[in-house]
Amino acid sequence: MTESVPLWRSAALDGIPHGFAGRRGGISTGAFASLNVGTGSGEDEAIVMENRRRAAAAVLPGADLATVYQVHGRTCITTDHAWPMDERPHADALVTATPGLILGILTADCVPVLFADRTARVVGAAHAGWKGALAGVTDATIDAMEALGADPSYIIAAIGPSIARASYEVDVPLRDAVCADDPSNERFFTDGLRPDRWQFDLPAYVASRLANRGIRRVDMLGLDTYAGNTDFFSFRRATHGGEPAYGRQLSMIGLAG
Repeated sequence: MTESVPLWRSAALDGIPHGFAGRRGGISTGAFASLNVGTGSGEDEAIVMENRRRAAAAVLPGADLATVYQVHGRTCITTDHAWPMDERPHADALVTATPGLILGILTADCVPVLFADRTARVVGAAHAGWKGALAGVTDATIDAMEALGADPSYIIAAIGPSIARASYEVDVPLRDAVCADDPSNERFFTDGLRPDRWQFDLPAYVASRLANRGIRRVDMLGLDTYAGNTDFFSFRRATHGGEPAYGRQLSMIGLAG
């Protein structure tokens, strides 16, 4: 992490402009210190946009940053351009084959997934909370990449900072919903510390869905947003701490010209 905006990178995506930003390297203060990129956080939009600019420049200087209005669904948008903030489509994933464009996904515990097919020169980014993961947002991303000429057997995926099983206690209805989709999903849950609670390994569940779609290489960075107080924003940590607001971090991937 040598950039002015520190970035975690995946060895699997070496040579492809990408990075998982945390909460350092920006101009935000207080609860948002210092690289909050979420316009829905309540922070002044000018500060958020400057943070976004800095983060994008650390990945691919001069490139436009395309993000979506995330809704915890499965919709994936294919794009060759970025949108004004008030025109972002409602979706949770993006793909592109256009050089000079960065795809960005915001998270604060959910799983960010970056995708690339070097041969086809197609990249993608997905935001996978448990609802979106269960609905198939990663499958939709792979489908959209295939439509641009990618081959799942050549697609590489990297899972960035997200809440880890040790930090993610869930209730019975959530576990039942995941296991109703596939009984073998029980393997992603262990007993919680309280009755009728479970610890859910969301990153492993997402990785399993990727493997089931033929993605042969999935790089899991193993970074826990909840435990990483100084490195990452966490919705759940902020909630448990009674904080009135929380920031978001940005995961990005693009194609050089």
